[in-house]
Amino acid sequence: MAVLLNLVQGAPIIDIYLDGLDTRKTARFNDKQQGLIRLPVYSDDDDISGVVDLRMNKNKKIDHLGIRIELIGRIEILNDQKQSSDFMSMGRELDAQGILLEDKTYKFTFNKFEKQYESYYGKEVKLRYYLRVTMNRNYGQVKKEIEFAVQIVDKEQENQPQTSLKLEVGIEDCLHLDFEYFKSRYHLRDVVTGKVNFYLVKINIKYMELAVIRKEQIGQGNNQQTDNETLVKYELMDGCPQKGEVVPIRLFLSGINMSPTLKNVSGKFSVKYILNLILVDEEDRRYFKQQEITIYRKK
Repeated sequence: MAVLLNLVQGAPIIDIYLDGLDTRKTARFNDKQQGLIRLPVYSDDDDISGVVDLRMNKNKKIDHLGIRIELIGRIEILNDQKQSSDFMSMGRELDAQGILLEDKTYKFTFNKFEKQYESYYGKEVKLRYYLRVTMNRNYGQVKKEIEFAVQIVDKEQENQPQTSLKLEVGIEDCLHLDFEYFKSRYHLRDVVTGKVNFYLVKINIKYMELAVIRKEQIGQGNNQQTDNETLVKYELMDGCPQKGEVVPIRLFLSGINMSPTLKNVSGKFSVKYILNLILVDEEDRRYFKQQEITIYRKK
C-alpha cells in the first residue's frame, strides 16, 4: 500500500546545488555514455560545499530512515563493470530517521577532500567524482547524484629538466633520416617542436604527417587490454624531400582533447601518449616511428 501511495503522489524530489559555481572554472569532457559534458573543477586544497534541497512533491508527510550525502571517487571499466570499483568514499549524515512535514534544505561541506587522481573520461574507462544523496525508506531509496571534476597540477614534472628525443629511421639503400623532438615532456597547452633531417631518399615519398595517439591500457599482465585512439593528424610535408632537406616540426597541443599521462591508476588502468611520425610513399606504403611522451598539467 505504501509503495502504491508513493507512485500516486510521486517520490520526494532531491536537488544538489554547489557553492560558488558562478566563479569556478569548468572543464569539458567527452563522455562515451553522456556525450559532451561540462563539469566544475576542484583542485589543490579546494573544499566542496553546497546545499541539498528536499521537496515534498505533493506528499503531506514523508517517513524516512535517514538522509545521507557521500562524496565518491569511482573507476568505471565500461566493458566490464565487474572490474569497476570505488577508490574513495566519504559520507555525512544530513538527517536522522524521522518524519518530514515540509520542504527542507541541508548544508554540507567536505573540507580539503583528498584528490589522489585526476578525472578522466576515455573510450573504455573513466575516473569520475560525484556527490550522491540518499534518502532511505522502508520501501526503497530516493537518490540524486551530481558530478564534478578534479584536476591536479604536477609541480614535479614542471620543475624537472627537459631532455630531447632523437631517433633514426632507415631502409637499407632506400631511405635514411633522423628526427628530433626538442622536449620529452609537455604540458597540456604546450607546443611540440623538432625537426626531421633527410640523409638519403631513394623512394618517392608522397607526404609526411605527425599523429598524436592516446593509448589506454586496462588491467595488468596477461589480462591487460589496450585501446589506441588517434587524436589528431598533422601534415608536416607534402611531396618528396631532397637529400639534405630539413623539415621543421611544430604541433600545438592546446586544441587536442587530452588528459595528463596516467600511470597505473589504482592498479586499474594507465593512459599514455605517443607521437607517431608517418611517411607515405606513392604506392601508399607507410613507414612510421613511434615515441612515447609525457603529458602533464601546468598551473
